[in-house]
Amino acid sequence: MTVYRALKEDNLELARERVSRIVGRDTRDLDEEEIVRATIETISESTVDGIISPLFYAVLGGAPLAMAYKAVNTLDSMVGYKSEKYLQFGWFSAKLDDMVNYIPARISIVLIPIASLIVRQRGLMALKIIFRDGKKSPSPNAGIPEAGFAGALGIQLGGINFYQGVKEYRPILGEKLKKKSPKDILKAIWLSCTVSMLMFLSGLAILNYYW
Repeated sequence: MTVYRALKEDNLELARERVSRIVGRDTRDLDEEEIVRATIETISESTVDGIISPLFYAVLGGAPLAMAYKAVNTLDSMVGYKSEKYLQFGWFSAKLDDMVNYIPARISIVLIPIASLIVRQRGLMALKIIFRDGKKSPSPNAGIPEAGFAGALGIQLGGINFYQGVKEYRPILGEKLKKKSPKDILKAIWLSCTVSMLMFLSGLAILNYYW
């Protein structure tokens, strides 16, 4: 929301500074569309590793397992980079993070299209783009929610990113039905909240059934 507010005020410098707090890429030269893209990509990925996954492990093993998952996820965020500095040190945490997010990411295949329909976005398109583009990402998990959000919003995600000055290409996900705008950030947040509520209610239903 802080990124969205900065964009609504036409303050690109402030928006770049704020988006730099939630993404790993270089943000100094991003234009409005790229700021929107970066924000939506992190919202979609965080919907899995920040919400679905902790709830999934909380259902399986309560708070201890959910906290153990977050420890793995945080370690990956700290050192799980394919850089010269961290390649040998962080590979294990990166691979472990891929493993623990594998099932939750696949759960999102169901939740994102349903949530899209609930909030009157493109549910069928979300499902289509997940199956068409979800495996394009170098990450075995991140591409699934990103593709789902791209389909639901009718936009394209992916493209060229810079990390510490090094250019990297991410596969294009989705179809460009319209130009990305700051309002898409709000739509992505609302979609993420709806996915979160669906996961929460599903977890409660499962616990109630087995208890």
